[in-house]
Amino acid sequence: MKNKILIVEDQFIEAHNLRMVLETAGYTVCSIARSVQEALKIIAAEQPGLVLLDIFLNGNKTGIELAILLKKQNIPFIYLSANSDKDTFALAKQTNPYGFLVKPFREKDVLAMLDIAANLHEEHVSLARMSASNTVATVQDKKVIHHFGMIGNSPVLKEIERYIGIAAAAISPVLILGESGTGKEVVARAIHENSARAKKPLVVVDCAALTPTLIESELFGHEKGSFTGAVDKRTGRFEQAAEGTIFLDEVGEMPVEIQSKLLRVLQEKEICPIGGTRRKIDVRIIAATNRNLEEEVAAGRFRLDLYYRLFVFPIQLMPLRDRKEDILPIAEHYLRVFATANNKGVTGFSERAKQTLLNYAWPGNVRELIHLVERSVLLCDGPLLIDTILLPASRQIRTNDTGQIKTITENERDHILEVLSKCDWKIYGRGGAADLLEINASTLKSRMKKLGISKRFD
Repeated sequence: MKNKILIVEDQFIEAHNLRMVLETAGYTVCSIARSVQEALKIIAAEQPGLVLLDIFLNGNKTGIELAILLKKQNIPFIYLSANSDKDTFALAKQTNPYGFLVKPFREKDVLAMLDIAANLHEEHVSLARMSASNTVATVQDKKVIHHFGMIGNSPVLKEIERYIGIAAAAISPVLILGESGTGKEVVARAIHENSARAKKPLVVVDCAALTPTLIESELFGHEKGSFTGAVDKRTGRFEQAAEGTIFLDEVGEMPVEIQSKLLRVLQEKEICPIGGTRRKIDVRIIAATNRNLEEEVAAGRFRLDLYYRLFVFPIQLMPLRDRKEDILPIAEHYLRVFATANNKGVTGFSERAKQTLLNYAWPGNVRELIHLVERSVLLCDGPLLIDTILLPASRQIRTNDTGQIKTITENERDHILEVLSKCDWKIYGRGGAADLLEINASTLKSRMKKLGISKRFD
């Protein structure tokens, strides 16, 4: 990326301060534009390598409209804005900027964001070359990746396969997005196992299962005596993954104070154990979440700079209900697996059972389908066909007191409360709420805290 920057900002003092920061840091600054029309003239005359772009400008056009034109010319840009509300953020994000700087600016934030933008631009150019040449090969043997653990023949799945190949050949961070049960860890493992780091460790971390008080020590380690109870030195998960890959599952659950430390790992390639000194680390980061990170950013629960640093190469996994052509291949594969494992003579599904599988919405996605097939195999008395699929009891769409359809968060809260009530607020152990919900007890406690659920005494 060229070391020449255009500032598009209609506030003179802020534009002047930005110029001073950039020039002091060694950047060349073009003439300052205060409107889209002025910016277009300067771009044609001075050809900047990057644009710092205010969203609201003089004139009848916005920075978002200019961003669309910059995208066509392959000029990277960073938004400048005092307005970080959800709707503005959503509109701006659709233009795929390299980041956001929220006013008032701090010098170190400006320079850090420019470094991020430079790295992102290099990575995007490299990934674009791979995609254009249809490179879906590993670094070692240049073979096309097939059968990476996700079963099916849908076009969506074939596209995911292509993305896995591109990601495996690169070194960039990867962010895997999708609902629970869609196979995010399967994709992460496929990327690692087909990369140049395949012979090194893959360390999986469930961020939702780590308590806020221990997560820093768990991720980065600590020195002996660094805090009360630290009787021994602890090697953190990042060091355990040295020269390999770390998979941060449910990264959207990570506390904000830890997010800044993760950002340092991404930017500086270094960690700092509790009570220790900073040290360089060579590790590839793959993250995943079932949350809408844009909403988390707008709500202040997820750092904007970390979001953009992770969002280098996103892979969106579609829910099973949106790729119905994969339902039967998955079901038939796991029928064979469970029939063999349990010495059952079941060989397939009846037509009625197939229709039942195809007509169900699968809110738990592939994970729910696998569990249901296993249960159906165990319950099958006949030697050949599973004729009856026992689906979860159907429920009416829930509404709140005003008659409006409840949000996913409201439904989740009500469902957890219902389960807690049924098991007399027992969380741990067999028959506890975590067992009934089929999630880790620490994950359940984290969700309860986030949803404001505490034990009620009548």
